[in-house]
Amino acid sequence: MKYTKRFRVNPGQRVRLKDFDPKFKDHHEGHEAAADEIERDQQKLRGLQELLYADRQSSLLICLQGLDAGGKDGTISHILGAMNPQGCRVTGFREPSVEEQAHDFLWWIHSAAPARGQVAIFNRSHYEDVLVARVHDLVPKHVWSKRYDRINEFEKNLSQSGTHIVKFFLHISKDEQLRRLEARLDDPAKYWKIDERDFVERERWHDYEKAYEDALERCSTERAPWYAIPADHKWFRNLAVARIVVQTLSELKMKFPEPKVDIAEIRRKYDLRPSSATDETKGEDHTP
Repeated sequence: MKYTKRFRVNPGQRVRLKDFDPKFKDHHEGHEAAADEIERDQQKLRGLQELLYADRQSSLLICLQGLDAGGKDGTISHILGAMNPQGCRVTGFREPSVEEQAHDFLWWIHSAAPARGQVAIFNRSHYEDVLVARVHDLVPKHVWSKRYDRINEFEKNLSQSGTHIVKFFLHISKDEQLRRLEARLDDPAKYWKIDERDFVERERWHDYEKAYEDALERCSTERAPWYAIPADHKWFRNLAVARIVVQTLSELKMKFPEPKVDIAEIRRKYDLRPSSATDETKGEDHTP
């Protein structure tokens, strides 16, 4: 199954989250059954990110959104675990500072966009300004309702500059969220994550669902698609996100740059011969 098609929100598609199954796990019985696929995807991801870094013709922006305990941190750990940190950056977007509030709502987002050759991961993103700001009435409706078009234009500008954008909504069920929040209360290593607001926010569950439905419906474009990822099974969430990132990078037609030195002359000058490893990897590619 090609997950870029299975989970993609198509432009203009009417979105109702009740139509998306957060418990979906494809044909896999469980984590162990999917372990080999997960490992293969991580290996492909590692090679493709190296190619992106070397090619330096484009960049990748990964936006992660989801309700509390949806798995944003876990997804980041899984994706970064397969990448060279030298070519990656993670930015977490929380409550804006006084300086940030004094600027346009996209000002602080643009500064975190990836340079060519880099992967940037947003833990939450510019969509907070049509999610939290909307649900909590932080700004009037006539303000946040205009931000969808501004977000689309912002993402269009990034795309035209060579940034490829994939946006993941980590779709968790209300019951699974409560189970995860309760589990933190029983694990001292998770105490630092506990925030009473996470429990209070559950009272606004339906408000957030409506806000996410509108964001996905109005801002999934050909240039910057949204993917609704089933997130009740952590291992499948990781598999699906990694697979989509692999498929996205594989379509970029990247290539390693030509050498800046005369390889044959270097070998002759220092009396070096091709190693067996060089011969074995000469025809290697990074397509899935």
